[in-house]
Amino acid sequence: MKAVEILTKHHLKRTGCREGIIDVIMASANALSENEIRDRLSGNYDRTTFYRSFKTLERCNILHKIVVDNHFVKYALNDLHTHGSNHAHFYCNKCQTVQCLDSIELTMPGLPKGFHGEEMNLVIKGTCNLCNPNTSEE
Repeated sequence: MKAVEILTKHHLKRTGCREGIIDVIMASANALSENEIRDRLSGNYDRTTFYRSFKTLERCNILHKIVVDNHFVKYALNDLHTHGSNHAHFYCNKCQTVQCLDSIELTMPGLPKGFHGEEMNLVIKGTCNLCNPNTSEE
């Protein structure tokens, strides 16, 4: 799916900044921080335009937030556009990348009566295959 199709599907106005943010995230194999997205974004957008565009995409669930810890947050496109249903994420302690693990589907656990789960996050922390010296080359 292309950026323009995603924006149209969500009834959002097409702007260069919004399309650019989506394109940057789609081009990356890993989830990105706000700063990483801003650094890779082509075009000269002021901070306010970028921030408003970014927050609109997040509010409309085009982006999903991956909270590694209180000070480390990354973003990827929402599940509906690139990934399956709820899935886990992997954080590499060495290179600090975050990857969506589509092969690990999450299901909402049984909750007590009266509770309604809306979202859940699972972040597995460790060493990725590129940083792990024990990974054998095939």
